[in-house]
Amino acid sequence: MKYSRSHFRFNKQERSGIFFLLLLIGILQGGYYLYSSKISNTEFSNLQIDVATNRYIDSVQQIQAQKKEPFLSPFNPNFISDYKGYMLGMSVEEIDRLHTFRNQNKFVRSASEFQQITLVSDSLLAILAPYFKFPHFKKATKKNNRALNNEKSFIDLNLATEQELKKISGIGDVLARRIINFRNSLNGFMTAEQLYDVYGLDEDVVRRALRSFKVIKKPSIKKIHINSASAEQISQLTYINIDLAKRIVAYRATYGSFLLYNELTKIEDFPADKIDRIKLYLAL
Repeated sequence: MKYSRSHFRFNKQERSGIFFLLLLIGILQGGYYLYSSKISNTEFSNLQIDVATNRYIDSVQQIQAQKKEPFLSPFNPNFISDYKGYMLGMSVEEIDRLHTFRNQNKFVRSASEFQQITLVSDSLLAILAPYFKFPHFKKATKKNNRALNNEKSFIDLNLATEQELKKISGIGDVLARRIINFRNSLNGFMTAEQLYDVYGLDEDVVRRALRSFKVIKKPSIKKIHINSASAEQISQLTYINIDLAKRIVAYRATYGSFLLYNELTKIEDFPADKIDRIKLYLAL
């Protein structure tokens, strides 16, 4: 009886060919896997760099956007406060030059004089000048000089007494003492706008107070280095309690040193509306 040969039997040469084919396929798959892993590691490394870069770019864009928003309406440059000057893009030195000039009972009368006094750049002047609103000064006369000399003088908010504060409608014994206690906790006001941070002081009352009080002599303070200070040191600032200080330190440990003060506003429960006043007591 004859048995027919199975179609699925291979001789030695055919089996060797199949073995080498499978081996080649295995080598190709292994090479592809190693190449894919190398590419993934490179992409992950690049992603880490991109995260840090994007964090810096986002912070810069945020602060630039905030500078452009608030003051695009006509204003008298003779009455630029520290806060408003910063939001307009002026440096601390430029603002101080303007205040020194105004403390001599002098007034800026033109955009060119504003630049001459503050030394702002041509590019910044080109942005601000269209919004300058100067009063109409008449030709100097003895009568006008008397009017200027009789102009109401400001009281230094860092030297104001309870009695002087109570002359403002809306400020009684309690609020007057509270203002002085808050001033003492800060070791002195850096800007008169800090009155907005006094608990219980209505915004309308603050606006009335700012017509009579301003910071003439700023206190000498030791700024807190936000990138190296401990939570206990940071919490010494009146605006920041110990829990918030610990979150600041934890954020710094996770993401690295702060590049801009506005990065603090990303931290939970940070009083973002007060960042421009808080940073006056900080250093990077």
